[in-house]
Amino acid sequence: MFKVVITLFLIINSLSVLAETPLKTQKVADNVYAIVGELDQRTPDNYANNATFGLVVTPSGALLIDPGGSYLGAQQIDKAIHSITNKPVKIVINTGGQDHRWWGNGYFKQKGAHIISSRAAFIDQKKRANEQYMALNRFLGEKIKGTKAVYADETFDDSLELKFGDENFLLVYAGPAHTEGDIFVWMPSKKVMFSGDIVFTDRMLGPGPAANTASWLKVFETMLSYHPEIIVPGHGNPATIEKATADTYNYITYMRNQVAIILDNDGDMQDALKIDQSRFRYLKLFDKMAKRAAQSFFAQMEFE
Repeated sequence: MFKVVITLFLIINSLSVLAETPLKTQKVADNVYAIVGELDQRTPDNYANNATFGLVVTPSGALLIDPGGSYLGAQQIDKAIHSITNKPVKIVINTGGQDHRWWGNGYFKQKGAHIISSRAAFIDQKKRANEQYMALNRFLGEKIKGTKAVYADETFDDSLELKFGDENFLLVYAGPAHTEGDIFVWMPSKKVMFSGDIVFTDRMLGPGPAANTASWLKVFETMLSYHPEIIVPGHGNPATIEKATADTYNYITYMRNQVAIILDNDGDMQDALKIDQSRFRYLKLFDKMAKRAAQSFFAQMEFE
């Protein structure tokens, strides 16, 4: 009877962990995984892990693409990793300056991981650290526990070739996209691209703090020049080039074209709010973000 009670407790406890950790693991190639978080806003239940992360398992250990939005968020990602492998995370790559790209650094640093980012992301993270921490505190409340600003051990300017275990990686900074320091991580052997916030699938994007959607399009084009077969996005599920293009590149292009017409006709912000975005209504958060996105595109392009 005692063993039955203990077993039931472990099952219930396991289910509660899953309930509080809305992360899905998806295998995208041999030893390569996406860890997919919620598509909605940051909440105490998701620990600010409302994003997609990447995992590569090698004989030398695991490499993690982005550590989550908080210390406890990183712990939840680590639990997801343990459902795949018992190898420790040896390298963490920060793909940009948004909170879920780096505020989990401290957890993995404590466990011995080496952290890498672009120099532009490193600068952006430091510049916005206080602002982000205050926002995380509002979103997470007491679940911000343990979260501290921990920055990369290693940075690079334009690109970095990385050999880890039996895999080669190319880290590329091609310019501002959603944030000032966004990079993509290319795995040539698997033809898998980890895009960070350069790509959003399944949910509507916001123009982002970089406020440079013209550069974002160029960065996207540079990324596609590597001809990836699978893209693990910064938000949403792993996708083909066609899906990534439809949900991100085509949306930015459409909005920029529509705002350009408005500006050419001496229109204003109210005209931007009337842009017909219905072809993108299939994207999650459309109703919450469409008008805000229109405002952001207009405000940015008005001074280009």
